[in-house]
Amino acid sequence: MFLAGANVQVPFLKIVLRKAYGLGAIAMSGGADDAAVFTVAWPTGEFGPMALEGAAKLGYRNELAAISDPVERKKKFDETVAALYQRGKALNVATHFAVDDVIDPADSRRWISGALRSTPPPARRTAKKYPFVDSW
Repeated sequence: MFLAGANVQVPFLKIVLRKAYGLGAIAMSGGADDAAVFTVAWPTGEFGPMALEGAAKLGYRNELAAISDPVERKKKFDETVAALYQRGKALNVATHFAVDDVIDPADSRRWISGALRSTPPPARRTAKKYPFVDSW
C-alpha cells in the first residue's frame, strides 16, 4: 500500500473517520502524512503512533515497572492511556497542524467536491507507472 500510494496519479484526499494509528494510517494516506491534498477529521477521529494501550505499555515501560504495587501500576497505566486518548483526539491533534480541520461529517461531500474542482489535472505520465523498486 505504501508503494501504490506513493505512485498514485490522482488527487489524494484524506478524511479520518475514526482511528488513524501508526504505519497503517500512513499507508492509507498515500504513503506519507503530507501526500494528501487535504487532511480533515470528523470529531470522532483519533490519532496515535500505534494502538494507544500498546503505546502506553511500550512508551512508559520503565515508569510502570518502577511501581511495585500491581493496583497502583494498573491505576498509573489507566491514567496514561486516558491521557493518550485525550491527546489523540482530532480536535487536539488539529491544534498541532497535523490535521487541516475537524469537520462536521455532513460537510465531507463539500470538502471532497471542492478539492476535486480545485486540483489541476495530473501531468501526463512519460515514465514507468511504478518508478520505485518494489519492496517485496
